[in-house]
Amino acid sequence: MGTTGKKLPKAYRELKERYSEYLGAVEKLGRSMKQAGPIDEKTAQLVQLAAATAIRSEGSVHSHARRALDAGATPEEIRHALILLTSTIGFPTVVAGLTWVGDILERKRGKG
Repeated sequence: MGTTGKKLPKAYRELKERYSEYLGAVEKLGRSMKQAGPIDEKTAQLVQLAAATAIRSEGSVHSHARRALDAGATPEEIRHALILLTSTIGFPTVVAGLTWVGDILERKRGKG
């Protein structure tokens, strides 16, 4: 799970401070999963973004949208990754995910 040099969300920082060994293990698991196969970082983030949307985890959607952008995904690729889920997870959940992704894309657009 590492960082990209950006400030982590407050909840994550507090959890890491309180349970550093636990978060270290979670981060190590994330690195191990990515090294286990041939999927590149951008694709991995889009897969994780789709999964986060499917379980309706707003914080994870925000996190993986940021990470997907950092890995080179375009806003259109991010939106498409969610639209592809419609027949699997349903229109309302996809729209929720698109709304949460929109939070990140709007912030990104505002910065430059």
